[in-house]
Parts: sequence; structure tokens; C-alpha cells
Amino acid sequence: MKHINIKVTGKVQGVFFRASTKAVADQMGIKGFVKNEKDGSVYIEAEAEPVILDAFIDWCKEGPEKSVVDGVEINDGELKSFRNFEVVKKNLLW
Repeated sequence: MKHINIKVTGKVQGVFFRASTKAVADQMGIKGFVKNEKDGSVYIEAEAEPVILDAFIDWCKEGPEKSVVDGVEINDGELKSFRNFEVVKKNLLW
């Protein structure tokens, strides 16, 4: 099991990126969350086996139909043992 943090930049808000990410993550058995960031990017934390995460990263580089992904930044993180994959609707710090 591996944990990664992903930052996706480009036209990734307002194009169902979060909902599509959850659908793909659920289908692949990935646990974690996805949320919009104030800077217009999308932030994802994901946990799964490395081979599954590799396929998920490939999907993130494409995104849903109406998105335009300019960049995907990936960093390893510590396992948090998420129980499911969630869309975080609001950032309470904004």
C-alpha cells in the first residue's frame, strides 16, 4: 500500500474533475479524497497498491472530457488508512 499527494493544474475546476476523480477512484478501489484549491488547482490524496496508483496518475494527466490538464505534481506521503474516497466540498480555511 502506498500514499501519494497529487496536485493537478490547468482548467480543472468547473469541469466535474472532482466527481470524475471520485468515480474513477471508486472503480479502482482507491481510498482518499479530492478537493478544489483556492489557486484553481485540484488536490488529491490517494492510497492503493503502486500499480493501481500508476494507472490513476495516468488518468489524472488526462482528466474528464471538459478539463485541460497542464500539469500533475506527485509526492509520496505517509499512509493515513482512509476508509473510502471522498469529494471535499468546501475548504474551511477560505
